[in-house]
Amino acid sequence: MFSNLKGDLKAVFDRDPAVRSVFEIFFCYPGFHAMLFYRLSHWLWNHKRTFMGRFVSHVGRFMTGIEIHPGAKIGRGFFIDHGMGVVIGETAEIGDNCTLYHGVTLGGTSWAKEKRHPTLGDNVVIGSGAKILGPFTVGSNSKVGSNSVVVKEVPESATVVGIPGRVVLSGEKKTGVDLEHGDLPDPVAKAFTCLVEQIGRLEDQVSSLKEEQEELKAELAQRDSAVEKAVG
Repeated sequence: MFSNLKGDLKAVFDRDPAVRSVFEIFFCYPGFHAMLFYRLSHWLWNHKRTFMGRFVSHVGRFMTGIEIHPGAKIGRGFFIDHGMGVVIGETAEIGDNCTLYHGVTLGGTSWAKEKRHPTLGDNVVIGSGAKILGPFTVGSNSKVGSNSVVVKEVPESATVVGIPGRVVLSGEKKTGVDLEHGDLPDPVAKAFTCLVEQIGRLEDQVSSLKEEQEELKAELAQRDSAVEKAVG
């Protein structure tokens, strides 16, 4: 438990440029506080002290605004930035060196007593407000944009955005924790751009057909006039 806490402490230094000292982390970082409560409640849960585990978890929720079920499995180097509103369900599994921003939900879609929460691989980054719902896997080195709603499997090294979440980048080699939202593709905007371009092409075709139609009308009028003169 304490070796995991060292990894959590290091994760804050590695991923938050605002941090200045260990004392600041211990006294001013709710994400780190939430992990302290979680590590204790998880230990109690695994040692069949389920009520005490839930109670410690509840106290941690009250103190930090972050709800982590003591039954969840979380690896080393886990970092919750800001953290308010984060919810991690009982059967959620999180790999090493993952990062969650505020408002993230790792939730379920079933009331059955089974695996119902997502599994995150290693080095996964989840943007603020994102919802990962269901018992599927988000592959290692993947990233989920802010306010996305992911309801199906995400391959490794992919970037997902939108509602429902769609893979907009895949096969990325970079494994850092940065999630540059300003550089993320917008599939909806791309779809509208394609529609506008298609409408422009259709308008050009219609204009071209109208011109051809006018030319044909002029030719027919000339022929009719010539026929009338010849008959007359």
